[in-house]
Amino acid sequence: MNSHARYLLLVSVLALLIFAGCAGKNTKRVGMVIGLKADKIAQYRELHADENPGVRDLLRKYHMREFNIFLVKMDDGNYYEFGYYEYTGKNYEQDMAKLAAEPRNVEWLKICDPLQTPLAGEQSWKIMEQVYYNE
Repeated sequence: MNSHARYLLLVSVLALLIFAGCAGKNTKRVGMVIGLKADKIAQYRELHADENPGVRDLLRKYHMREFNIFLVKMDDGNYYEFGYYEYTGKNYEQDMAKLAAEPRNVEWLKICDPLQTPLAGEQSWKIMEQVYYNE
């Protein structure tokens, strides 16, 4: 490899490292909560099992990464899901609108929504305020 090619390779690697660092700083982190009906837990688990592709590809298409859902039974006797994802795109509102319009996502929500119980005053997941992040 000649010196010019090495220089171009070095510049390219540095640009990628800088871009990767910037992308991480521009990541939108989203936490959310919703109730889950106790008699629907098994069905919900099946829908979200690793072998069921569901809408995972659509989440990636609209820049949603590290999507996690946690389930817990709280002291009030109810079950709650806590969700978390990282949005890495450039226009959150536009991407969420496009995702909401995807026919397969519309059908997915028709199955999932009846299994859940939104918090009072909400139609779906309640977005949580981020108060701390540790890199």
